[in-house]
Amino acid sequence: MSVDDEKRAAAEGAAQFVESGMRVGLGSGTTVAFLLEALGRIKPDARFVATSPATEAVARQLGLRIESFDEIDTLDLAIDGADQIAPDGWLLKGRGGAHLREKIVAGAARRFVVIADSTKPVASLQAPVPLELNAFGLASTLRHLEPTRVRDAPRSPDGGVIADFLGEFKDPMEFARRLSSTPGVVAHGLFAPSLVTEIIVATGKTVSRSVPGGSR
Repeated sequence: MSVDDEKRAAAEGAAQFVESGMRVGLGSGTTVAFLLEALGRIKPDARFVATSPATEAVARQLGLRIESFDEIDTLDLAIDGADQIAPDGWLLKGRGGAHLREKIVAGAARRFVVIADSTKPVASLQAPVPLELNAFGLASTLRHLEPTRVRDAPRSPDGGVIADFLGEFKDPMEFARRLSSTPGVVAHGLFAPSLVTEIIVATGKTVSRSVPGGSR
């Protein structure tokens, strides 16, 4: 099976979790594209919140009911992909530049399900670490985060500058704390295992599910 076939298998497995009446957060990226296809076929009577304009546009085209997140405080379920998945459940996300919204949606969901192909599990998380930075004082922020490079990419949906930390780090928790405490950092792509309810990984024709330690 190809990587796309694996993404499709993981996405179709997660689509079965969506039930009538649910409020569901939709992530962004190539694996979520297959999730949208699956949901478009099923057309569940659910209400959806999108983490990016691109996801929202495709979801609407497929006939899914998209709502604003402004007045919703809790989601029943959120589904998203990941760029890297460590054995302990730490995730690295943000290649698509929407990791702030993805993290907000994941935190608002009672269940956060991650879908991935066989290339995403890794022995340990490695750079680049996606960052969303405030444009004000950008040069100063970058100096505190060397080596970091501004990505040649559009601003985030909320106007943040997208960049990547290119250095080494050993402890994701410690590094996440450092990033969160650095003035000018709006969001980073490290997602803690405590956010994740279940991880679905497709390897060939096999779809495996795991629950990170300490998951809610």
